Amino acid sequence: MRIAIGQLWQETNTFNPLPTTRRDFEAFGVLRGAELVAQMADVNELGGFIQSLRRWPEQPEIVGLVRLPAWPGGAATHETFEWLRDELVGALRAQPPVDAVLLALHGALTAVGAPDVEGPILEAVRQIVGPAVPIVATLDLHCNITRQMVQNANVLVPFHTVPHIDVVETGERGAAVLHRILCEGARPVRAFQKVPMVVPAEWANTQDPASISSTFRKQIEQLETHPKVLSAGLATVQPWLDIPELGSAVVIATDNDPELAKRECARLAAQLWEQRRDYMGDLMPVEAAVHEAFRDQAGGLVVLGDGADSTNSGSTGDSTCILRELVKYEWPRPALVSLVSPEVVAEATRLGIGAQRTGPLGGVRAPRFSQPIVLTTEVVRFFDARFVLSGHLGKNLRCDLGPSVVLRHGNVHMVVTSRPGPHFAPKMFEEAGLRPFEASVLVAKSPCGFRAAYQEKAKRIIVVQSTGCAPADFWRYDYREIPRPLWPWDEIETWAPGPTLA
Repeated sequence: MRIAIGQLWQETNTFNPLPTTRRDFEAFGVLRGAELVAQMADVNELGGFIQSLRRWPEQPEIVGLVRLPAWPGGAATHETFEWLRDELVGALRAQPPVDAVLLALHGALTAVGAPDVEGPILEAVRQIVGPAVPIVATLDLHCNITRQMVQNANVLVPFHTVPHIDVVETGERGAAVLHRILCEGARPVRAFQKVPMVVPAEWANTQDPASISSTFRKQIEQLETHPKVLSAGLATVQPWLDIPELGSAVVIATDNDPELAKRECARLAAQLWEQRRDYMGDLMPVEAAVHEAFRDQAGGLVVLGDGADSTNSGSTGDSTCILRELVKYEWPRPALVSLVSPEVVAEATRLGIGAQRTGPLGGVRAPRFSQPIVLTTEVVRFFDARFVLSGHLGKNLRCDLGPSVVLRHGNVHMVVTSRPGPHFAPKMFEEAGLRPFEASVLVAKSPCGFRAAYQEKAKRIIVVQSTGCAPADFWRYDYREIPRPLWPWDEIETWAPGPTLA
């Protein structure tokens, strides 16, 4: 038995004006063929695939296709879309016939001229393997599921958690579904329902027992224990996508039980709609949040969640919104914040350690949302921001944010990287020679996922109302392509699910 595996992973934010290109994928780490299987055997969804397949009683041959990952950012260029499609489809076409395909997708990758990238690629894969070969694809919980995706994959298997701490487990679930199809004779049928709503990511914490997300997670995991259910998923979608099919979704796959699939899909979709307002919460304005952090930091670390400039959500990572307030205070212990600016890194490199730099910082990658701040800073340390991420978004995931520098203004320490990455991660600050859990305050550029690292160790977490490409109040931005009516842009008096079988 020959099973092909591959990955296409990037979460797009269409409000980020910087296009995603082939270079962004290559910088993160493109892998092909046997190299993919060797290097990703214990990493994220691919690791879940590989380890699970190796445990099958009759081990299949694992055929590595290609790994195509890029950090979240702006829409891909059309040329990049064509390259991604040709890489994945070409790798499959070059192989002798396979018995199944396992793909690790994000599900919210958008390109110029292709608002749904994964749908056409799944369709191209289906055209190669034919109708009888099963295709199983994993997805991020913030995917934007489209009908084209559902129609061309036998089963879609989304994450269950936010923060995303089940990436390997999701790969294992995908492989388990495939085993049921190939080895146990399961015959998948899928029910699919788009729900005309989009919700903020800040309060979708499945680890908080009191949250609505935790309630849904428990229901979905319980549903997957049903002997006829192959997979169940609820996707609350990446909000910062101005595309025609935007919306939350529920997808259920059963073993030849269409009525069960439709019934459970309708039930979850109706419940999600009825409880949509439970995802809404209050944020603290920047000035008040920084003042609160200064007042409370004596007893331990205060974390400011900066979702609007979240590099995990595809923002540019160089907002100065919170930095402007941090430098107004004399912090007794370090205040830590990050910026993405290859230009500042290059300039600091020319100046050297100990030099004083007076000039603008930040506010250039998305000038619509913030402006540069002029500061005098000391060049403290150079480092290569390379580390292994385990926790939210990854297990054994190698990250390389490029040549980086630490600048200091008073006791405010700015970690400036050449490329975006997990700008919430304790490992990033530690590689910079800083001690994140001993700081007065730390700015985590993430809406919710950062809680996996800081919830147990921070004295206080404050979710901040800042500015950037990924705000919690996204409906105030100018969307032109989304379907209408769509909540919360529009008040919809009545809506009822009518799930269809794919």
